Amino acid sequence: MLIDHFDEPVAAHYDATEAAMFEPAAVDPAVTVLAGLAGDGRALEFGIGTGRLGLPLHARGVPVHGIDLSTAMVARLRAKPGAEGIDVTIGDFATTVVPGTFRVAYLVFNTITNLTTQDAQVACFENAARHLEPGGTFVIEVFVPELQRVPSGESVRAHPVGPTRLDVDEYDIASQTLRSHHFRRRDGQWSGWSLPFRYVWPAELDLMARIAGMRLRERWADWHGTPFTSGSEQHVSIWEKVG
Repeated sequence: MLIDHFDEPVAAHYDATEAAMFEPAAVDPAVTVLAGLAGDGRALEFGIGTGRLGLPLHARGVPVHGIDLSTAMVARLRAKPGAEGIDVTIGDFATTVVPGTFRVAYLVFNTITNLTTQDAQVACFENAARHLEPGGTFVIEVFVPELQRVPSGESVRAHPVGPTRLDVDEYDIASQTLRSHHFRRRDGQWSGWSLPFRYVWPAELDLMARIAGMRLRERWADWHGTPFTSGSEQHVSIWEKVG
């Protein structure tokens, strides 16, 4: 059973904590790509959360349906202007089925790694394919594992530190998982939470897509279409449903 790690304490501060990801420079290129893939069809967002991409995509005229496990995150979405036009189903996006078919399904901001087993990640690809029209696309945005930056014999990778934030990833190579620890200073007090993830390599994702009846169409280093290289820290990958 998938555990909801984005409950009320996290949801209450999510938009502020990830404020940079809500800026137009982060949102607009992604929405432009997704709107182009949707065309005159529908879009399905796995892990719609507070509507960071779903709302502006809907505002561009694309019908959006979202799936999310967190009622607290969806409550934040529902409180925003324009949310009344978006259908949301509460459930695990790896297995939850919603009515109809879609031109594009998408899973962004590293959310594929919230599925902490390989079986669950494969099931997610299969669920995307289940909802797509023939020729439809599944889009994932996710980081490239940073193991080359973790010294041999060590397991911790710290991110740049700020006066109000500290983020540390703790890797377990044997299980291909990591635990991400986050600390924030608000009103003079520090608070923290931890989230489990399963990191996944681009080639492994391609194999999952093949299992689900999809093939790779594009892989970029960002939403601007920058070529993906061995030095890229993340990728935006687009798979097409065959047949």
